[in-house]
Amino acid sequence: MKTLITGLAALALGVSALAAPAIAQDKGTIGIAMPTKSSARWISDGESMVAQFEEAGYDTILQYAEDDIPNQLAQVENMITNGVDALVIAAIDGTTLSNALENAYYSDIPVIAYDRLIRDSEHVSYYATFDNFKVGVQQANSLVKGLKERFPDEDTWNVELFGGSPDDNNAYFFYDGAMSVLDPMIEEGKINIVSGQRGMDTVGTLRWDGAVAQARMDNLLSAHYTDTQIHGVLSPYDGLSIGILSSLKGVGYGSGDLPMPIVTGQDAELPSIKSIIAGEQYSTIFKDTRELAKVTVSMVDAVLQGSEPEINDTETYDNGVKVVPSYLLEPVAVDADNYEEVVIDSGYHDEEDL
Repeated sequence: MKTLITGLAALALGVSALAAPAIAQDKGTIGIAMPTKSSARWISDGESMVAQFEEAGYDTILQYAEDDIPNQLAQVENMITNGVDALVIAAIDGTTLSNALENAYYSDIPVIAYDRLIRDSEHVSYYATFDNFKVGVQQANSLVKGLKERFPDEDTWNVELFGGSPDDNNAYFFYDGAMSVLDPMIEEGKINIVSGQRGMDTVGTLRWDGAVAQARMDNLLSAHYTDTQIHGVLSPYDGLSIGILSSLKGVGYGSGDLPMPIVTGQDAELPSIKSIIAGEQYSTIFKDTRELAKVTVSMVDAVLQGSEPEINDTETYDNGVKVVPSYLLEPVAVDADNYEEVVIDSGYHDEEDL
C-alpha cells in the first residue's frame, strides 16, 4: 500500500524532500511536520498520527527535521508544492513559518499547530495541545511534594530552575505555571534559589538539549554547591532531567550521605520511567500522544469535511496576530506511586521494556 510505504519511509529515513507528487487516497493527503526523532515522544506522535489518519481514510506524508529550522521550512514548502490537503506542524521555532503558512493559505491548505503554537501568523487554523500552564503547575507541585517527603526537616530547600527552549512557546507556559506555585514559597523563604538564576532568559535550554542542561548543572554545582546541599531541581522535560541527573550523580548525589535531589520532568519517556523506578528522577508529566493525535485527526477531518472541529479554549493562545482556537488535553503527574497505572496499564509503555 502506497500509504504505508510513504508514511513509514518518511519516518524511518527522515526524508527532507519529496521525489514525486503525493497521491491522495479517498479523503486526501495530510502533511505532518515533526521537529526531531531525537526525542521518543515525537516518534510516538508521528506514528500515532499516521496510523489514525490512515484509519480515517487519509494518506500521509510524515517528515522529521532533526531540529534544523531551514530543513523544516523546506519540508513544509515541499508538502505545499506536492498538494497536501492539510498541514499538521509541530514547529521547531514557532516564529519562523509565517511565509510558508501564507503560501499554504493561498493554496487553500488549512494548518493545525500541533502541541507547539505557531506564532506571528494569521494562517493558523487551530491548535491541538495539552494544558501547558497546568503542566508547569503539576511539575512544581510534584517538586514540593518530593521535597517534603525527602527533606522534611529542612527549614529552607535549596532549588535550581531549568526552563525549556526559548523558541518554543510552550516553554513559557511550563515555566509560568511552575513559578505560580514556587514564587510564593521563594518569597516566604521556604525555597532558596541559591544561584539566583531565574527567568526564562536565564534558565532556558535551547532546543531542549540534555547535554546543555547537564553542562549548566555542572556549572551550578561547582559554583554554588561545593559546601551546600541541593535539594531539588525544576526540570521541564525528561531529556533535560536525565542530563541533570548525570551531573548530580557525577558529584556523589544518590550515594553515601547525599540523597538524590528531587528532579521533575515531562513526557514519561522510557529512560525517565526507569529512572523513577530506580529512585533517581522523582516525577514526570504524562501527556498521552495517542489522545493528542486523536484530537488532531478529528480537527483535520472536520475542517476538510466543511464542519467546525471541537475546541475547548478560545482565550489562552494568542500567537501575536490572533487567538488560535484550541483543544487542550489534560496532563497527568506521574511518580513511583502511580506509574504502573498511568503508563503501563494504559499501554503507553510495555512492562517488559522497564
